Amino acid sequence: MHIVCLDLEGVLVPEIWIAFAERTGIEAFRRTTRDEPDYDKLMRFRLALLREKGLKLADIQAVIAGLTPLPGAQDFVDALRSRYQVVILSDTFYEFADPLMRQLGRPTLLCHKLVVDADGFVADYKLRQPNPKFHAVKALQSLRYKVVAAGDSFNDTGMLSAADAGFFIHAPPTIAAQFPQFPVHHDHASLLASIDAAARGFDAT
Repeated sequence: MHIVCLDLEGVLVPEIWIAFAERTGIEAFRRTTRDEPDYDKLMRFRLALLREKGLKLADIQAVIAGLTPLPGAQDFVDALRSRYQVVILSDTFYEFADPLMRQLGRPTLLCHKLVVDADGFVADYKLRQPNPKFHAVKALQSLRYKVVAAGDSFNDTGMLSAADAGFFIHAPPTIAAQFPQFPVHHDHASLLASIDAAARGFDAT
């Protein structure tokens, strides 16, 4: 049995924080896991900046409501789900992701939760566990799945390393150069072909 694990932002949908930066005009929100490998440091920076600027969860959700999946992403997910089980492993939050997951046909999503105070400000966040993408892949392998994974950023490399086959898609050249063991794809069609090839290789062994 094969299962495909995908990152969400940058792979299937736009980067939410970059879209928020563009809407608010606050360039500091453009910083993502492509720039900062320490996720806790990145999130603490974001939470402090939100509070400083008086921005609430509803302000972020209003931006997300206007986003759509990346070109070809929905067809890609549909094609994958016709062949394999698919799980989205993301460092986004359930409070962000619902409108985008609805547009993708609601594949299974494992991500995190926000802590929102009585005034609607994002006060904190809760991870499922440290290094969650890596541990999710290892758990699926313990169920005798062969795992193919794809992502685009520093926080995906643990998942890609743990998987039986790992690929980059839309990864910045600076990140791809640091992890040359992961083949780089620039579109969903070529990634789908590589996933299918990996699955055929599993079946042949």
